[in-house]
Amino acid sequence: MLRRTLLIFSILCAAFLFGCNKSETMNNNNSVAANTTKPAAANKAPMAASAEKIGVPECDDFIAKYEACVSDKVPEASRAPYKSAVAQWRASWKKLAENPATKGTLTAACKQAAEQQAAALKAYGCTF
Repeated sequence: MLRRTLLIFSILCAAFLFGCNKSETMNNNNSVAANTTKPAAANKAPMAASAEKIGVPECDDFIAKYEACVSDKVPEASRAPYKSAVAQWRASWKKLAENPATKGTLTAACKQAAEQQAAALKAYGCTF
């Protein structure tokens, strides 16, 4: 069962990292005009503040910090893969938390995800 859980977690991490590896070329010709037309409050809206908890403190803490970082520090144009990853984590971890046989593995999985994302989001000034 542990192998299956680790396999699922590894696949989710690989999918997330593959999605984050997308390179984009941005044209900054209109960046000043675009930034002056958007209100600042709209950019700082939380991603999923009302989302339900996993039930494992390490996972709930990581997801809260991750969402806060992405909402506050990651540019709007780059947020899509981060939002997708947190939705996948939440769904997968919620399912694993409902099963008493796999719930114990979530603490380690969430700590590992936090360590990986701390390194991945370091460029944005995020800490976990």
